[in-house]
Amino acid sequence: MSDVLTRGPELRRMRPELRRFARVTAYGGGGLGLAGVLAAGLLYGQAELARRTIPLADSPPPRCDGRYGTEYPGPDIRLALLGDSSAAGYGVDRARDTTGALLAVGIVEQLRRPVDVRSHAVVGAISASLDHQVTRALVAPPELAVILVGVNDVTHRVRMSVAVGHLANAVRRLRDTGCEVVVCTCPDLGTIRPILPPLRWVVRRWSREMAAAQTVAAVAAGARTVSLGDLLGPQFASAPDSMFAADRFHPSAIGYAAAVAAILPTTLSALRGPSEVRPRLTHAEGLRSLTQAAVEAADMPGTEVSAAQVSGQDRGPGGRWAQLRQRVRQFTERPHGPAIDASAVPLPMSDPTHAGPEQRGETVTD
Repeated sequence: MSDVLTRGPELRRMRPELRRFARVTAYGGGGLGLAGVLAAGLLYGQAELARRTIPLADSPPPRCDGRYGTEYPGPDIRLALLGDSSAAGYGVDRARDTTGALLAVGIVEQLRRPVDVRSHAVVGAISASLDHQVTRALVAPPELAVILVGVNDVTHRVRMSVAVGHLANAVRRLRDTGCEVVVCTCPDLGTIRPILPPLRWVVRRWSREMAAAQTVAAVAAGARTVSLGDLLGPQFASAPDSMFAADRFHPSAIGYAAAVAAILPTTLSALRGPSEVRPRLTHAEGLRSLTQAAVEAADMPGTEVSAAQVSGQDRGPGGRWAQLRQRVRQFTERPHGPAIDASAVPLPMSDPTHAGPEQRGETVTD
């Protein structure tokens, strides 16, 4: 991670946190040390097998763009989806089952306001693709942007510092317009069945390192993050036919609904802002240094990390303050709610059959 300290203004702003991150995690080389211990030929062979097993995207996902909750009064909440295939909803056949549609319906149900969704996500996108997507999104600046990215950076072995630099820049550009940003960090690729051991162990480490680095970069830039990790792993393991799409790599409609159940609480918190009534923190939640929060979040799926203040200060002896919340519990207790029951999601007001070519930091005082 040494080049993190010297590449561009965005990364220079994050230099103290990223130094601490490298110290706390001792990840350093982005997992290359672990890979070096294993037989290079075996890993290469398994990677080739995984590529053959996981088919390429042969058609774009259904478009989720449109207005939801038109029966409610008030101005639209403008929601933008950015990132890769998970943001676009690749793997499902109906617009109602995509990430954007599920999030929109959840927001409508909770806030009783209409939501105007625009997806700029692209199947196969890496973090470098966010610059173009943000430019498109800012033509009509959103009130909330949700970013899901990182998987393709891991599978393409994009240098971690480069990937998180692009992510931080995207967050800052959106925040400069007043847009709230929620970043869903890289999921644990070790849960993907076509990826076999020992390659599975390697990509698990790589993806968790990416998720922790994304948390540091995104929160420092002004976003909130939600860790996905192996959140869906147990469900996928117990019911792969229902949780996976046909390619066994992307989630099915039920899989996307389960993921959105983890993301939705943080998006609602971002939209409600300081007026939100927060439940009492549990012993596993609370204030941390940002670097420590990033490491813990990578190991605790469904954890929200946001910027915080202690006695009016946003930094302490360990660097920036951050707060952990495990918001996902509030929604797993409601398994038949609109955020999880994909079949209850109505179609968007725009043409659901159209398939296009792509699809404040929180302040807490002590």
